[in-house]
Amino acid sequence: MPYRKLTAKEIAVLESLDCRADDWDLVEVDEKFSPQRLCKVSFSGKIRIGKSDKVFTFEGGLEKPAGIHNAVLHNCELGDNVLIENIQNYIANYSIGDNTLIQNVDRLLTDEKTTFGNGIEAAVLNETGGREVMINDKLTAHLAYILALYRHRPVLIASLRRMIRFYAEKHASDTGTIGENVRIINSGLIRNVKIGNNAHIEGARRLENGSINSNEQDPVHIGYGVIAEDFIICSGSHVDDGAMLTRCFVGQACRLGHAYSAGDSLFFSNCQGENGEACAIFAGPYTVTHHKSTLLIAGMFSFMNAGSGSNQSNHMYKLGPIHQGIIERGGKTTSDSYILWPAKIGAFSLIMGRHYRNSDTSDMPFSYLIENKDETVLVPGINLRSVGTIRDAQKFPKRDKRKDPKKLDQINFNLLSPYTVQKMFRAVTILQRLQKSCGYTSEYYTWQSCMIKNTSLKRGIDLYNIAIRKFLGNSLISRLKGREYADLDEIRKRLAPDTPDGLGEWLDIAGLIAPKGMVDQLLDAIESGKINKLKEINAVLEEMHRNYYSLEWTWAWDKIQSYYGYKPETITIDAIVRIVEDWKEAVVSLDKMLYEDAKKEFSLSSKTGFGADGSDDEQRMDFEQVRGVFEQNTFVAAILQHIREKTALGNEIINLLKQYL
Repeated sequence: MPYRKLTAKEIAVLESLDCRADDWDLVEVDEKFSPQRLCKVSFSGKIRIGKSDKVFTFEGGLEKPAGIHNAVLHNCELGDNVLIENIQNYIANYSIGDNTLIQNVDRLLTDEKTTFGNGIEAAVLNETGGREVMINDKLTAHLAYILALYRHRPVLIASLRRMIRFYAEKHASDTGTIGENVRIINSGLIRNVKIGNNAHIEGARRLENGSINSNEQDPVHIGYGVIAEDFIICSGSHVDDGAMLTRCFVGQACRLGHAYSAGDSLFFSNCQGENGEACAIFAGPYTVTHHKSTLLIAGMFSFMNAGSGSNQSNHMYKLGPIHQGIIERGGKTTSDSYILWPAKIGAFSLIMGRHYRNSDTSDMPFSYLIENKDETVLVPGINLRSVGTIRDAQKFPKRDKRKDPKKLDQINFNLLSPYTVQKMFRAVTILQRLQKSCGYTSEYYTWQSCMIKNTSLKRGIDLYNIAIRKFLGNSLISRLKGREYADLDEIRKRLAPDTPDGLGEWLDIAGLIAPKGMVDQLLDAIESGKINKLKEINAVLEEMHRNYYSLEWTWAWDKIQSYYGYKPETITIDAIVRIVEDWKEAVVSLDKMLYEDAKKEFSLSSKTGFGADGSDDEQRMDFEQVRGVFEQNTFVAAILQHIREKTALGNEIINLLKQYL
C-alpha cells in the first residue's frame, strides 16, 4: 500500500481537532486519508494510517465511522477502516489490520522482542519438571505426547526442542500484529500478544505474552475477566467468564470458562473446562470437566468426563509433587472419585470411589474400578455393555466443533480399534492365567493391586471375546462388502493387505491411533535429521491418520488368522462365513445387553421424584412427559435399528459368499 506524507492543510485540520505529534514527518497516510476522522490523538514514533471510509454498526443499531478518537499511538501501522477510540493509556508497536475495532482498552503494547508464547515451557504431568512441553502455534496433541512421554529418547527430545526454538525465533518480533476484522472492547492490559483475523476480545482483564490464532473460518472469542499469561489459543476456541491461564496451550474449538483456572496445562481439540481447576495436566481431545469441586492434576486424559469432586494426588508428602497418572481414552470418574498417583487406568473405564493402591489396569479396557473398604475392585470388560459408553462413542464425532480447514489434531473416534482390541487379547490371556494359577473356584483374584471377583473374571473373558469377534468381523466385512468377485481366489486376493505396515503393537498418541512401528520410524527420522521441521512431522502424522483403515486391516487380518487358526492361502468360504456368523452373533449379543442396560433408565426406581403430589398413574404420566416412553427413546430405537441393519448386512455377506461354494 503506498503511503504519503501529510500535507500542511491536513496537519492544520488535525491540530484543530486537538491532535498532536512529536514529529509530523514521521506520520504517513493513505492517499484517501481523511483528517476529519481523527480527534484528540497523540502520535510518536513512526505512524502509518490507512483510509477511513467505512461505518461500523454496533448492537442495537448504533453506527460509528472509522477513525481514531481519544488515543495515544506510538510506532503503529493501521490498515484501512480502523476504528480506535477511548484508549486509557496508549497503543505501542503494533500493526493493525483492516476493518479492526479497538475501544475502551487500557494498554495495548509490544515492549520487547517476543515470541508471542511460542517456546514457553509448560511443566505437564510432573509439577517439578522433567516433562516440559514447549508450546507453539503448530503444536498437536500427538507431538506434545511425544515431547512429554518419550524422555527415554534424549536425542529425539533435543531435536524436537531445537525445531520449536527455531520456529519461535523465526516468528519473534518487537512489533505485535492484530489481524483484520478484529474486535477488542472494554479490555485491560494486552502486552506482547499476537492476534489473528476475526478475533473477538471483550472485557479481558489481562493478556500477556501469547498468540490468539484466530482466523476467518473459525474465530477465537476471549471474554470478560479473562487473565492469560504465556499462552497460545488456537482457532475456534472460547475463553470466557474469568478463566485464568498460566503457561497453557488451548487447542482448536476448546471451551474454558466460569472462572476455570489452569496452570502448566495443555488442552487439545474440543476440550471443555468450567468452574474447576487444572494443574500440570495433559488434556487430550475431548477432556471435559464442568464442576467447581473438580481438580485435575498431573494427569494425562483424553475423551474423558470428570465427575463432580473428582480429585487426584501427585505427591505423598515426601519428595514433593513428583508423581503422575494416566487415564487412557474414554475414562469417566464419578462424583467424589479419587485416585492416588501414580496409576494407569485402562481405556473406556469408569472410576467410582477412592483408590489408593497405585493400580495399573491398562490391559483391562472397558472396566469398572469400584472402591470397597479401601480396596480397588476391578470388573473387567463390563463397560462394553454400558449404554453410556456407546452414547459417548456416538456423540464425540458430532461434538467436533472445529471449523478451521487446517485441523491440528488427527482424531480417531473408533471405540474398537487395534489399540483397544490388542488389550482385550492380553486381558483374556491374563484372566485365564489367573484362573489357572489361583484356581477356578477362588472367590477373588488379585491382579495389579486390584481385586477381581470370580463371576466378574468369567464374565470379563466372555465380554472381551464377544468384542474381539465383533471387531474382527467388522474389519472383514468392511474389506469384502461393496464388490463383486469371480471366485474364491479373487476373494483371497482381496483379503490380502494393501501394506505390510500395521502389524504388531498399536498406540493411542493422544487421539491418533497408529502402529507403533510407524511411529518409531517417524521418531528415528527426527533423530537422524531426515525430518527437521514441525510441518513435516505433522504431515507424517496426518498421513498415518488418513491411512488408518488400510493399516487396521493389516493388523486385523493377522489376528483373524491367529484367532481362528486359518491360513490366507487355504481359507475357505465356510471359514469366512463362520467369521461373519460370529460377528453377527456378537453384534446382536452386545446390542441386547445395551438394550437391557437402557431399560434401567426407565425402571420404577428411576421414576422416583416424578408426579410428586399425585398417584402412581400421575407419576407414570409425569415421567413419560419428561423422559418419554422406553420404546420411543431415540437411543433405544437406534439399538433396535442397529440390530436389524447388522443382521441384514451379515445375511447379505453370507449369501454373497455362499454362491462361491
